[in-house]
Amino acid sequence: MAGSGTCQLQGHFRLNGMYQDGDLLIGGLFEVQYLKAFPELSFRMVPKLPHCELFYMTSFQQALTMVFAINEINNNPNLLPNITLGYRIYDNCLRLGVAFRGATALVSGTEETISDLNCKGPPPVIGIIGDPGSTHSIAISSVLGLFRLPMISYYATCSCLSDRKKYPSFFRTIPSDAFQVRAMVQILKHFGWTWVGLLYSDDDYGINAGQSFYQDVQEFGGCVAFSEILPNDNNQKEIQRIVGIIQGSTAKVVVVFSTSSYLLPVVDEMVLKNVTGRQWIASEAWATSPVLLAPQFKSVLGGTLGIAIRRGEIQGLGNFLLGLRPDNNSQNNLVRIFWENMFGCNFDTGGREGEKTCSGQEVLSSTNTPYTDLSELRASYNVYKAVYTLAHAVHDLMQCEKWRGPFSGNSCADISNLKPWQLVHYLQKVNFTTGFGDQVSFDKNGDALAIYDVLNWQLSSDEAIIVRTVGVVNEGSTTGKLPQSVCSESCPPGTRRATKKGLPVCCFDCLPCADGEISNTTDATECKACPNDFWSNREKDHCIPKEVQFLSYEDPLGISLTTASLLGTCICAIVIFIFAHYCKTPVVRSNNSELSFLLLLSLKMCFLSVLLFIGRPQLWTCQLRHAVFGISFVLCISSILVKTMVVIAVFKSSRPEGKGAIKWFGAAQQRGTVLVLTALQVVICAVWLSTASPTPQKNSQYIRSIIVYECAIGSVAGFSLLLGYIGLLAAVSFLLAFLARNLPDNFNEAKFITFSMLIFCAVWIAFVPAYVSSPGKYAVAVEIFAILVSSFGLLVAIFAPKCYIIILHPERNTKKAIMGRGTQNK
Repeated sequence: MAGSGTCQLQGHFRLNGMYQDGDLLIGGLFEVQYLKAFPELSFRMVPKLPHCELFYMTSFQQALTMVFAINEINNNPNLLPNITLGYRIYDNCLRLGVAFRGATALVSGTEETISDLNCKGPPPVIGIIGDPGSTHSIAISSVLGLFRLPMISYYATCSCLSDRKKYPSFFRTIPSDAFQVRAMVQILKHFGWTWVGLLYSDDDYGINAGQSFYQDVQEFGGCVAFSEILPNDNNQKEIQRIVGIIQGSTAKVVVVFSTSSYLLPVVDEMVLKNVTGRQWIASEAWATSPVLLAPQFKSVLGGTLGIAIRRGEIQGLGNFLLGLRPDNNSQNNLVRIFWENMFGCNFDTGGREGEKTCSGQEVLSSTNTPYTDLSELRASYNVYKAVYTLAHAVHDLMQCEKWRGPFSGNSCADISNLKPWQLVHYLQKVNFTTGFGDQVSFDKNGDALAIYDVLNWQLSSDEAIIVRTVGVVNEGSTTGKLPQSVCSESCPPGTRRATKKGLPVCCFDCLPCADGEISNTTDATECKACPNDFWSNREKDHCIPKEVQFLSYEDPLGISLTTASLLGTCICAIVIFIFAHYCKTPVVRSNNSELSFLLLLSLKMCFLSVLLFIGRPQLWTCQLRHAVFGISFVLCISSILVKTMVVIAVFKSSRPEGKGAIKWFGAAQQRGTVLVLTALQVVICAVWLSTASPTPQKNSQYIRSIIVYECAIGSVAGFSLLLGYIGLLAAVSFLLAFLARNLPDNFNEAKFITFSMLIFCAVWIAFVPAYVSSPGKYAVAVEIFAILVSSFGLLVAIFAPKCYIIILHPERNTKKAIMGRGTQNK
């Protein structure tokens, strides 16, 4: 506050812009020029104001579209009657510092002095159209959000801006990158491209979009071969490194989230090194770039698929653009800068020789620049929608009926003292249709309805052709179909003709049949599914029988397992022969020869049961395989259990207090115990087979193109009970043998049994997860492997030490040696 009772502005920003007065002002921020010359920061003096260069005609067209929309609204008697809209538009020079200065000037004004004692000054803008950059929008909206001042961007796509807690008054008429990423992933899924490279710019737009894309690709089963950040300082060494990665990678699909300015140096380097054969997927930031559509980039970028902003049409915009004329108003200096760049002249030559002086009467219709090109109204169309969004919100606010308003006490907003947060309330609910037929509304995050054009670059004619307009809803689904690059008058075999009412048939209307479907006719609109036991061939024009898969005797895996089974059977037979030949020797007699023979017989059955698991499954093999395996192992474990109990009883009988223990473990009791324990397993198998018997079945769930013949176990409870009973007996045997491992029995029988049961239990504990996770014939192989390993473990651990003494050391196979060892052990 100055001494004279006025408010005085403490500093000035040099901002290029355009201005028109009105009852309500709308602010605008556009990327009209590029800041090339940076002021020196010495920290010894006030920094010089920046100087902007490199005029962008396309961006100026967008700014003029805002002016056109405001004039159109002012001339519309049905929208905001008796209210005149004005505007204040600034150039951000593509720099955050300049953009922030412009936003501050829009909110607080640029008047040097204000005589109002409250320092209110002229009415501020009711909202800002812009900023186009995500990074700029994040910074500016963070501040404007504190005051709930609406900001509607027409080009900022970072998904981070959907956070309503951080940016409560931010809206946009362009879809969030979250939707763009979904659309890109759908393109990749459509073509089956799962191995892709990723390039993105070093800013909020590129980083957030790149991270989102990386996650979504992994969720649908794809992989990112490389992920590189594009340098923003034209670092030639870094650019060459990135091109080298692209050239050396096996990924032939490259997805890029960046503006054309960041990507252009990389493409130049690829042209120089002749790096071709890549399929590019373009984000909306460069999908319509006229710079990259130039013919010299055809070898690198030809055939690029791009996600582009929805293209629209604005009636009357062309004539308005051609009718622009410069004036002497200092607040409209942006028009003068445009005029000088358009016609290569200068309004103030100062009498300098050789410089062309602008008259202001030059004819715009004689020029051919992006300013007058209305064929690609994308960002400009979003600007148009953003202005109308603000206008409709204000219009709805003015329609409020007294005492029926949405605010405290059912009050309405006062248009003469409009609060920003009141307009935000109406913006959130705005819903209208443009003259082009597009619906405009926002979701709870301030995001517009997502709709894109999918482009295919045809660089031979220097243009990008719209092949589909794709709408992406919030759930991630799409309307319409993505293009298949098949160009012919008739669809080739294996494809179908896509039909859509109101659209002409074009060369992108042939879509491939899905796996398992065929098409034989060139005019087919639907693909025919193959019968259950058949699959489509590679060309998808014939159904062929599915490959049948099971563990066969001809399979290398089947041959190996069969060989191991027969080897184990032969070893059992050899051991039986040895024990029978030396049945009178102390080593055989001292270890309960009857139980030893019974154990060898059961092991032989275990090895032979493997043969029931190999070969084409049939009803009788499916029923017998688990029954024979289960009964054989119970007979085996029962013999080991009784053998362990006999060792313990013999030891106890050698002591005075346990002399009666051995009578409970005579030959009859031993046979009876083994018989009872085995009979219980027989009952389990009989109940299982009679109630829910295993049966052969055809399974295509693992791989749809392959039929896996397998035995369905019928009852999970029956199979679990069979395995559980074996596990129970094994656990009891292991426990008893472990407790008796230090008893002075001959040849350390208890220790051998402990070791054998340890191997058995470890194998079958590991079997369960391996069996469940193995598909098809490999599940059968896992079960066979468990049977063979556990059987060999029992055979070797229990009988190898005895055969070693009988064959190689007969001098130790005497009663004296055994008694001597026994005495020594004691």
